[in-house]
Amino acid sequence: QKWLDIKFKRFKRFFFITHINMVKRTLYIILIMLLGLGSYTQEVYEHVSNNNIYNFLDEMANEKLIELNSLIKPYSRKMIYEKLEEVNGKLHDDDTKLSKRQINELNFYLRSYTLESDSKNLSITKNKLSLTKNNNLAFAANPPGLFYKDSLFTLALQPILGGSYSSNSNGNLTHTWGGASMFGYIAENVAFYASVRDNNVSRLMISPEYFVHTRGVPVKNFGDEGVDYADARGGLMFSWKWGSVGIVKDHIEWGLGYNGTNIQSGHSPSFAQIKLELKPVRWFEFNYYHGWLVSEVVDSARSYWTNNTYRVVYHDKYMAANMFTFYPFKYLNFSFGNSIIYSDMGGNGPHLAYLIPFLFYKAVDITLSGYEKYGYASNNNQFFFNISSRNIKHLHLYFSLFADDISVKYFFDKDLYNSFSYKLGFRLSNFIIKNVTLTTEYTRTNPYVYQHHAATQDYTSNSYNMGNYLRDNSQELFLSLRFNPIRGLNIKASYSIAQHGDDYDINDPDANVHSDPILNNIVWEKQNFGVDASYEVVSNTYLFMNFNYQNITGEQVYIEMFTPEYYWGSTSTFTLGMNMGF
Repeated sequence: QKWLDIKFKRFKRFFFITHINMVKRTLYIILIMLLGLGSYTQEVYEHVSNNNIYNFLDEMANEKLIELNSLIKPYSRKMIYEKLEEVNGKLHDDDTKLSKRQINELNFYLRSYTLESDSKNLSITKNKLSLTKNNNLAFAANPPGLFYKDSLFTLALQPILGGSYSSNSNGNLTHTWGGASMFGYIAENVAFYASVRDNNVSRLMISPEYFVHTRGVPVKNFGDEGVDYADARGGLMFSWKWGSVGIVKDHIEWGLGYNGTNIQSGHSPSFAQIKLELKPVRWFEFNYYHGWLVSEVVDSARSYWTNNTYRVVYHDKYMAANMFTFYPFKYLNFSFGNSIIYSDMGGNGPHLAYLIPFLFYKAVDITLSGYEKYGYASNNNQFFFNISSRNIKHLHLYFSLFADDISVKYFFDKDLYNSFSYKLGFRLSNFIIKNVTLTTEYTRTNPYVYQHHAATQDYTSNSYNMGNYLRDNSQELFLSLRFNPIRGLNIKASYSIAQHGDDYDINDPDANVHSDPILNNIVWEKQNFGVDASYEVVSNTYLFMNFNYQNITGEQVYIEMFTPEYYWGSTSTFTLGMNMGF
């Protein structure tokens, strides 16, 4: 027996060392292969709240000067710079007729993304970043921050600062925030970024139940002194000519739309993810991520007492999602993909099958979940479809579908429906009248979409819905007219009417998931008219003001449930503010 024990220990040691060495060799081989692919792009992501640059690229795509996949956001800074350079290269073409404002915007943004150029040196000219052969370190006011660039290393350190003051018949509201961000590149393949932002709001304006676009998770409520919350984002990406892979913690938007999206809205708290992007040919693009969500469902078996404190441990919760995008013709693309939210797969950590980027996860789930002998065993699957056309100059037509549950039989029975959320609309830019953009879109979400029987697998993170902000059994019509008279100045008038029907619960014994009435009884409605004005003084630094009239009606219990108290009833709200960085 002793001899067998010794032999077994030696075997385990040999197997462990061999296994570790094999893993190391495999990682080395993958790294060498990636290094040999050649560099082309670097992935530092521009946050989705930086609306001006996103709107400008969208405008240039509507002018048919660039092709743009606006389905997947955020964009990388390098990709933004390349699109700007593409527009710049077409300025002298006979069919390119940009307004003076558009040309000024282009030059402004080319300067803002100087660090993403191929030049290896920079300095300051009139307090603005520029390219030179003399100096590598610069402190600039446009964009504000400290910058370094040489042939190997690029670094940017920038402040985040802002505040706003609002007033309406329900009182006053102040919001202040501060922090810092950094990003950089090492050689031509490695990119990194990080930011932290601390917020204080005088009232509670964010909650998983509220129908709002605001991002954040309140962590401290000080009553009259306000509510604190913070957000940390960042990532490390490795890139080559036709793709990138890395780890990030950030907000993401999947889906087409200008007043929120219905696949991944980007308004839930940021979460950590493994990210993969591939574009090996002009006519095909692939996106994938595997995310670590926050379930907020207590795992009592792993929670424990320590030093008179109960340490709460949550159940693990994961999400895998992919999107295949095809470009059959120039300025036209369609995409499809799927996702799964899963937990408790019989072991610690994510399941290997969902780390395979290209799979149809529902079919995988059927195999892994097995026969539901003792109860509900499967996970939560979703399917996506999108189409975007800019084939008509000045016009963007789009359609985005989120399918929580789909069956052919529901199409042929008038009393049944699929669990769909869809958004369709158009944006018309610079047609007849220069510098004017009209947007119209309609969103509808059937009952029970985004819900799931198990809280560890519903379409949320930190209890915040990741899809459309109105959640299920809802609809919205959104109209906006934007005017950009000069560089940096945005004036927008908008109108929307949003409605939410009976608040169904999928775990209600009387729930009829595919036949309960859609929007039969409106329990919450908001009509909103707003005028917004902002001016980008220098890069990423804004002065803004807006007037917003809201009238919220419905059943009082739902008004209080879905709306911050500051907006109850009929309100006219004036806001002034400024921000530096995002």
